[in-house]
Amino acid sequence: MKPLLFILIIILFSLQSKAQTLTQNIRGTIIDKVSQSPLPGATVVLLESDPLKGTSTDGEGKFTLQNVPVGKQGIKINFMGYKEILMRDLPLHAGKELVLTIQLEEDATLMQEVVIKAQVDKTKALNDMSTVSSRTFSVEETQKFAAAVNDPARMATSFAGVTQGDDGNNYISIRGNSPNGLLWRMEGVDIPNPNHFAGVGTSGGGISILSAQVMSNSDFSTGAFAAEYGNALSGVFDLKLRKGNDEKRENTIQIGVLGLDLASEGPFKKGYNGSYLINYRYSTLSILGQLGVPLGDGITNFQDLSFNIHLPTKKHGTFGIFGFGGLSDQNTKPKKDSLMWKEDSWYQYRSNFVANTGAVGFTHTKLFNNQSYLRTALVLSGTENAYDAEKLQTDYSNYDLEYKEAFTQSKIGLSSVYTKKFNAKSSIRTGVVLDKLNYDLEQKELDEADKLSTVLESTGETYTAQSFFQWKYMLSGKLTANIGIHYLQLFLNNSMSVEPRASMKYELNSKNNLTLGYGLHSQLQPIGVYFVKPLGVAVSPNKDLELSKAHHLVLGHDLNINSYSHIKTEIYYQHLFDLPISTDMTKTFSIINSVDGFYLDPLTNKGLGRNYGLELTYERFLHKSLYYLFSGSLFQSQYKASNGKWYDTRFNTNYASSFTLGKEWDISKNNSSKMFGFNMKAIYSGGQRFTPIDLTSSILNDETQYITAETYTKQNPDYWRLDLRVSLKRNFRNMTSIWALDIQNSTNRKNVGGQYFDSNTGAVKYWYQTPLIPILSYKLEF
Repeated sequence: MKPLLFILIIILFSLQSKAQTLTQNIRGTIIDKVSQSPLPGATVVLLESDPLKGTSTDGEGKFTLQNVPVGKQGIKINFMGYKEILMRDLPLHAGKELVLTIQLEEDATLMQEVVIKAQVDKTKALNDMSTVSSRTFSVEETQKFAAAVNDPARMATSFAGVTQGDDGNNYISIRGNSPNGLLWRMEGVDIPNPNHFAGVGTSGGGISILSAQVMSNSDFSTGAFAAEYGNALSGVFDLKLRKGNDEKRENTIQIGVLGLDLASEGPFKKGYNGSYLINYRYSTLSILGQLGVPLGDGITNFQDLSFNIHLPTKKHGTFGIFGFGGLSDQNTKPKKDSLMWKEDSWYQYRSNFVANTGAVGFTHTKLFNNQSYLRTALVLSGTENAYDAEKLQTDYSNYDLEYKEAFTQSKIGLSSVYTKKFNAKSSIRTGVVLDKLNYDLEQKELDEADKLSTVLESTGETYTAQSFFQWKYMLSGKLTANIGIHYLQLFLNNSMSVEPRASMKYELNSKNNLTLGYGLHSQLQPIGVYFVKPLGVAVSPNKDLELSKAHHLVLGHDLNINSYSHIKTEIYYQHLFDLPISTDMTKTFSIINSVDGFYLDPLTNKGLGRNYGLELTYERFLHKSLYYLFSGSLFQSQYKASNGKWYDTRFNTNYASSFTLGKEWDISKNNSSKMFGFNMKAIYSGGQRFTPIDLTSSILNDETQYITAETYTKQNPDYWRLDLRVSLKRNFRNMTSIWALDIQNSTNRKNVGGQYFDSNTGAVKYWYQTPLIPILSYKLEF
């Protein structure tokens, strides 16, 4: 109770001070975008200040603007030989200093300086070697986007080419690809799927482990990736972590129906630039159940911890420690009423689901002569997935185990990446990544004789190696090229892939850009696929599976309407090959349709796929407290099965669109002490495809049987959802409070999720996606 009483006292004291002028500091570091070296002597001016307020960076590229009035502010940064940057609508809160890391781009043409009037130029990726199908997303977007719940994956459904597979999960399909084609990275290294309630072999889960409190501006790519990205077919989340405040201790507390969220940051000691940032969350979804939201009969809990420690030295470079860990579980109990079993067969089962994930990384960065740097990282990570289902006997006396899985996977990864800037026109980046994978896999299920049999049991280790080289060169004042190559090898069976990558950007004029990109990409199969053994077979038939591969080709055009809005159009084609498909010509399985788990039958790398489409984005970045984003996609996604026929993929919705909007109003009489915010996101897309159930055969076999001849010929009804968010932000002296209400699926539309065969009733039934969910929260920054 003492901490809560202390907070209450602070609030009451602050209320007495609301008539005073509320101010806060804007601090930051200005660095070269390519070499990451500091830029001493750069000028920073506070826009619309009277008298004019400004400063310059010190020998470490740092600057401070003190006592800046809270609210929306803007700054201008100049440095000789570099492009000027103009940053507007920066949110300055009384409870936290605004600490920025600003990357300046050297002006190789020595032409008139370019002015970028946005917080960040989101038409570009932070990675200067990502040219096509890439963009930056900000922490503010993950916090503001309606029903994003601080989740990068849910936020990404606002972007062109991205569709969400299931409201209850945050896995996303990009350009018709399987969600498993997504790569997660953090601080420049690969990490395991950072989501709670994640199934084995998937890229998503129920909710993100990562809190927006620790994230910085990051990159999202949807095709023809830069050469440094490997082991991915559909997209890349390249996440960056924010450094803690190295001069002042600050805290954040958030309480809501999803649970408790605590964050703390600050310096280790006065005069040292090192800092820590740590965030902890605990949540129980039972609160939503008490509000009347139907979340099932299970007890669902999760908690997570994420952190970033920054340790600079004067002579030996900068050391860092970062990491995250998440624990999640869900438990259900049967209904001891056999009459209810006829309504839903799962009322007869007791189940336990556990999904734990974690990673910790140790990094070292060394700058050389302000022209190059070497970044080395050692990352330890692991996942644990377990699930069992027990059937209650008809006399309620005992349980029969019908399914069990226990998958533990761990990885030790070592990477070293060297970046060198030769001059304003030319730079290179090259690196190697070595991974050791350990696995302990077990899966049991009922066979045709209703006997519990082992279908997967394997323990061991294997290795992967990746290396890459990429070169960025400005051929002229208008034309810039990125060329590179990536190499990936799995030592388990010595399958490998040599992958050329290339992209070009041509500036037609100050408002129009053309981009063209090509890349060959590859990906490992989920590790369990290599070890699945059919009953009675001594050796896994899938151990020698090759990597899945895809050619990506993207052509784009970007029109800058003005300094804060643009229209982007891209057309793309993906040719997928070496996809694992069933060796049985009577089956139409392809791994391109998988979401999680392992297919139990023998597979062969003879599968093909093709994705092609058109994407349109019309976006206004935050300007005068208003932003909006419209995205639309038309596409086809198909695959070729063992029988030689082409089928629509599960994720071929054919079209998808979204409209995201947000606006803030100053409702205070002075000094922006009260801000009301409204945000919305509307999604409309085609339904996902499914294979119809053969009801007659299902009844005869007492289990689900599909009409294989009609694989993915049926489609769920169109998907429509409207999410809303309202917030009230109030600044006090040295403190900011934010009330927010997110309403997912505000119209309570019953979007169809799919169909299933109920063996108890002998009928095909539909299941529906998440209904209206209100998420109320209160955040305090101080």
